[in-house]
Amino acid sequence: MPFIVELIISLLIVIGGTFLLVGSFGMIKLKDLLPRLHAPTKASTVGLGGLLIASMLFFWIERGHFTIHELLITLFIFLTAPITANLIAKAYMLLNVDPNKDLPPSKQNEGWATFDPIGPEGYDPSEEYKETET
Repeated sequence: MPFIVELIISLLIVIGGTFLLVGSFGMIKLKDLLPRLHAPTKASTVGLGGLLIASMLFFWIERGHFTIHELLITLFIFLTAPITANLIAKAYMLLNVDPNKDLPPSKQNEGWATFDPIGPEGYDPSEEYKETET
């Protein structure tokens, strides 16, 4: 195997392992759900993606055949991890965030997408936006 290929595979493994290590420390050390959710999401997409691409490249160069399994797993993780994190964050916000107190005005005629319709009856977010303009 050429040295440059070994170097690329080694770099992908080290980068992937570093992201996974930092993501696990972030999950342990961060105190709230939203920052804690951010660390493993990034770690799983970049870290596992780097390791799986390194594995795919190694077996392609070493054995001479391209394996699609690692590519499919990588694509699955790249697609599902951010979507899952977004849904968990929206559920957390719906349960723990008061849109009338905790969020700034959306500066539109609608409220924030997670919270539509927003506020008590008769509340118009555009009125709040007009007050901040003057």
